[in-house]
Parts: sequence; C-alpha cells; structure tokens
Amino acid sequence: MSGDRYTIIDQHHIHFLTFTIVEWVDVFTRPEYKTIITDSLNYCIKAKGLQCYAWVVMSNHIHIIVNANPPFKLSDVIRDFKKHTSKKIVAAIQELPESRREWLLHKFQFAADSTQRAEQYKVWQDGYHGICLEGDATRMKQRIDYVHNNPVRQMVVADPAHYLFSSAGDYCGQKGLVEVIVAA
Repeated sequence: MSGDRYTIIDQHHIHFLTFTIVEWVDVFTRPEYKTIITDSLNYCIKAKGLQCYAWVVMSNHIHIIVNANPPFKLSDVIRDFKKHTSKKIVAAIQELPESRREWLLHKFQFAADSTQRAEQYKVWQDGYHGICLEGDATRMKQRIDYVHNNPVRQMVVADPAHYLFSSAGDYCGQKGLVEVIVAA
C-alpha cells in the first residue's frame, strides 16, 4: 500500500491488521455500518480464502487477525475488502436516516480530493498497520487479547464477551457474527 511502512512479505502468514477511517472519523456508531464490516468479512472468508482468528469494530477503526489461503493473497483480499466496504459505507450513509450525512460525505470527499487517487469518496486511510504473528503463539495471544479488550479500554462494555461486534464471544463459547477460527 502506498506510503505504508508495513508490508506483507508472506501472503499466507497470520497477520494482525488495523484499518482506520480517514481523519479518525467515528463512522461505526450505527449497527448498520458495523454490519457492513461483518458481512464483508464473512464474504471474504467464504469466497476469498480469508481465515479470521480475531476481530473488532470500533468507532473509527477495525482490528483483525487473519491470513489468506493459497491461491489468494492477503494484500489482494485487503485491497478488495477496503474498496468494497468503502462503497457500501458511503451508500449506507446516503440511504439511511443519517444526521451527519453531509458532514461525513464532505469529510470523505475532501479526503478523496486530497489524494487524487480515490474517485469521489475516500473512507479508509491508506495502508494498514500489519504485524506478522506466524509462529509466535505468545504474541498471537497478546494481540487477540488486545483486540478483544479494545471495547473495554474505550469503556463501551465492562466485559469483552458482551461486545457484539467482536470475536471475544467466540473465545467464550458463544457464536459470533463472523466465522472465526478460535486460536488455541
């Protein structure tokens, strides 16, 4: 990704990734917008070889721990995911009763104009913070805990398993919104 100092060297290793909304705008305040993320993750799992070990949707960013099965490449899945979710989020903002519609669209249009690469709206910041976790069980567990405790640190919930837009429940024996592989 342009300008990103983090790159995915091995396209099939497990990575911790963070995707952030431009200017850290709080987009994911409505369930409909968060559902775009969960639906898109599930699509990538079913159709694009993505394997997901942990995820969380916060107000202005998401964290995921994933890898891609061959012949799929993780960087291609990420590119397609971000492009698809950008379009879906903008469409939802335009269609749903959204009190911040003009403001949000202006922010995304300004970001697109600034880069001169995005067509009309730019939702996600360029790049992603990618950290390879392959073969490091301790680091993997630390990152899973970090992902699941994000809503607790932000005082959204007191218990990670109570946050619906996360895989924390899967790690407590519940069925979550995204098909995850619970890491041992």
